[in-house]
Formats: sequence, C-alpha cells, structure tokens
Amino acid sequence: MFKRSDQDQRPSVQIFVDGVAVQARGGDTVSAALLASGRDVRRKTAVSGAPRLPYCMMGVCFDCLVTVDGVGNRQGCLVPVAEGMTIEIQKGKREIER
Repeated sequence: MFKRSDQDQRPSVQIFVDGVAVQARGGDTVSAALLASGRDVRRKTAVSGAPRLPYCMMGVCFDCLVTVDGVGNRQGCLVPVAEGMTIEIQKGKREIER
C-alpha cells in the first residue's frame, strides 16, 4: 500500500526489526520506515491483544508503540531512524524492571 517516490534520493540507512535487516531512508521516522518496508508490522494491545498499525503518524493515537534500542513504549512516528537502530514490535504491555 505504501510506496516510496521514485524521486526520493535520500541516503539509505540499515535498521534491524525483530532481528531482520531493513533498509530505511535518512529522515524517515521508525513508523514510516516500517510501513515503507512492506512488512506486516503490527503491535498487539495489552488488554485485548488486538493487532494495531501506525494510524495518525503525528503522536496522537499511540498505535505505533515500539521498542527502540531496548527502550519500550516509544512512539515510532516521532522517532527518526538511525544507522544500526534496533526495533522490536511490541506484543502487549512493556515490562517494567524493578
């Protein structure tokens, strides 16, 4: 459904999503990179386990929560990608260490 413009000449960066290398573009947010990758990227809600995808892409709905470099509950639509970034798709609620 999402496709990059053929005129997008921004440099590529490599990120890792659930351990798999994915090519993104400099300036992408995590959510934009995941949607453009064509992967079936979804988190599961903590209460019902319902699948969710990024929705508003501006930090309002919280449907894009991911774990970025070990930090959970990050809004993927607000986090710019960086070379070598590791992203995990959240499955339910984040565990809080004691």
